Amino acid sequence: MSHRMAVKVDAYYDGALTRANIPVSDGSVTLDRGSKVRRSLSLTVADLSLLPWNATDPLAVYGQELRVFRGIPFASGTEWVPLGTFRIDEPSADVHRGPITLTGKSAEVAIQDDRFAVPTSTYGYATCVDAITYLIHETDPSAVIVNATSDSRNPACPVATWNAQADRWDAVVQVARAMNAEIYCDATNRYVIADTPNVLTSPVAWEIAEGEGGTLMSAARAMSRAAVYNAVQVSGENTSSNSTPVSATVYDSDVTSPTRWGGPFGKVTKFYSSALLTTVAGCTAVAQSMLFDATAPNIQASIAATPNPALEPADVIRLRYARRRNLFLLQALTIPLTATGSSSITLRGGKEDTA
Repeated sequence: MSHRMAVKVDAYYDGALTRANIPVSDGSVTLDRGSKVRRSLSLTVADLSLLPWNATDPLAVYGQELRVFRGIPFASGTEWVPLGTFRIDEPSADVHRGPITLTGKSAEVAIQDDRFAVPTSTYGYATCVDAITYLIHETDPSAVIVNATSDSRNPACPVATWNAQADRWDAVVQVARAMNAEIYCDATNRYVIADTPNVLTSPVAWEIAEGEGGTLMSAARAMSRAAVYNAVQVSGENTSSNSTPVSATVYDSDVTSPTRWGGPFGKVTKFYSSALLTTVAGCTAVAQSMLFDATAPNIQASIAATPNPALEPADVIRLRYARRRNLFLLQALTIPLTATGSSSITLRGGKEDTA
C-alpha cells in the first residue's frame, strides 16, 4: 500500500460530501479519556488550492467537518477504520508557500458551545437516557445516542435544574454519572453511554510486547500521588424533587492496599455532589465506582508502539516489558496520519496480570 493510501480524509458540509480524499502530508488524531472532547485532530495539507476563502469552502469553519479513516492492509484489500468526525477549527497557511494546517474536535464540542440560554431541567423526562437524549437533541436533533452499558440500565432520572449559561455537556456528563456510566463521542460520531472501565474485569483489547514479533518500540514509566484518593464522598441534595439530602462515603479498606485508608499513604478524600443523586444507595454505587478509579495507582506508562486504529480510550491493554506483564487502562492515544510513524500511548493504573 502506498504512503498516500494509509489515510483517507473526506470533507462534508451540512451533511453533503464536498471533497473526497483530501491529500494529507502530516497529522494525527488524539483520543483522550481525560478530556471533555474525546477526539481531536491535527492536520497538514500541502495543496494550497484548498485554503478556504469563502464560507462554504471544504476547509472553512462554518460547520464543515472532516471524516478521517486509517487503512489496515489485508491480502484481500484495505479495511478503512474510522478515527472520528471532526468539526474544523482554525485553518491557516502562508498564502504563497503553504502548507495549510488545521485542527478539529469531535461532536462533544458542539454540545459544550450550546450553553443553556435559560434555566433548564430534566422535568418531564422519566429516565436518565431520556434526559441525555433531550439535552443532546436540543443542540443536534439528528444525533445518535447509544446505551452500551453492560446491563442496558436506564434508571429513573430525578428532576435537576441547571442555570442559564451553564455548560450543557457538563449536564449530560452529570446525568451519565448518575447512572454510574460515562459518555463520549465515538469514531462513528455516536454518543455512547458506557460502563466505567475496570482493569480487573474488562477484557484485554490488545497486547503490546517488546522483543521479536512485538509492537512495542519504546517505554517510559512514571509514578505520582496526583489524582490518587483513598476515600470518595458522594452527596446529593435536590430541592426540585423535595428530597432529603443524602450522602455516602466509601473507603479503601483493603489491608493489602498501599493506599488503604489510615495507612502510610494518609487520608485523601475525593468529593462529588450531584442533584441527580437522591438516595443513599445511589450515592454509594457512584462512590464505589469512583473509588476504583481513584485508588488506581497513578503509574503512567508512556509508550510508542505500532499504530492500532481500532483502539479506544478505556480499553484494557496488556503490556509485556522489562520482564513484567501488567494490565493498564488506555488513557490517551495518538494515531499518526501517515504510513510511517508510531502511536504515542498513555496507560494508567498498572495491575499485575496473573492470568
